[in-house]
Amino acid sequence: MNGLVRHACDAPERRTGNDAAAVRDVLDATVGCDLFSMRLLRTVAGRSAARATGESDELLFVLSGAGRLITADGEHELEAEAGALLSRGALYELDNDGPEDLLIVAVALHAPLAGDGEGAPGATLSRLADQAAQPATAEREFRIVFDPDNGCASATQFVGYIPVGAAPAHFHLYDEVIYVLEGDGVMHMNASQTPLRAGSCIHLPARKLHTLANSGPGIMRVLGVFRPAGSPAAAFYPDGTPASYVAAEPRTPAIST
Repeated sequence: MNGLVRHACDAPERRTGNDAAAVRDVLDATVGCDLFSMRLLRTVAGRSAARATGESDELLFVLSGAGRLITADGEHELEAEAGALLSRGALYELDNDGPEDLLIVAVALHAPLAGDGEGAPGATLSRLADQAAQPATAEREFRIVFDPDNGCASATQFVGYIPVGAAPAHFHLYDEVIYVLEGDGVMHMNASQTPLRAGSCIHLPARKLHTLANSGPGIMRVLGVFRPAGSPAAAFYPDGTPASYVAAEPRTPAIST
C-alpha cells in the first residue's frame, strides 16, 4: 500500500431522504485503506436516522457543534473535541438542536480485536481537554483520546501538536489515518510533496517513510487513529534506529484546545 492524501471536500456528500446527517466517505478500501473507513458526518438541526456499526468498532471525534449521541444505553452529550467509542453491533443516532452543524470525523475499525466493550450497545466518551499532554519526537506533543486503557482494544485515537518545521524522515510500525484539524503544511510521502490544510485526510501505511511538515505560522493539530494500538511517539528512522525524545512531565500544549 502506498498511502495517499485526500481532502474531505473532494469526497461527495450524500444524504438519504430527510436524514439530518449527511456523509462523506473519505478513506476506505477503494483507495487501499483496508483496516479503516474514515467518514465525515455533518448533522444539521434535527435527529439523524439510526446508523449501525456492523462488524466494526467505531471511533467518533467532534470537530464542531454540539448535540447528543443516542445509543441503547441513553443519550450522551457531545461537544467540540469530544471522542466517542462505539462497539461492533451498536446502533446510534445523532441529535442536533442547531443552529450550528454538528461535524464529526468517524473512523470504523474493521476486524476489531476482542475487548471489554465487545458487543456493548452503548457508547464510551472521552474529552480531549481532560487528557494529559505527552512528549514525542522533534518537540511534538500528543494527547490520547482512546486506547486499550479506556476500552479501545484495537486502536489508539489521539490529537497531535506539531510545531513549525519538520521531523526527520521516519516510519511507524502501525497503520494510521490522519485528519488535519488546523494548520497548513506539506506531507512528504511516496517521493511527492502534497499540501495540507484543515480537512486534509491521510492514509499512512505501516513502515511508510514520510515526514509531515508544518509550514506555520502556528501549531498544526492533527487527529490520528492507528492500529495496532500503542504510543504515537513510537517512530523509527530509515535505518531502523528508534527515534528518541527527552521524557518530560505531562504539560499543557503550546496552543489552547
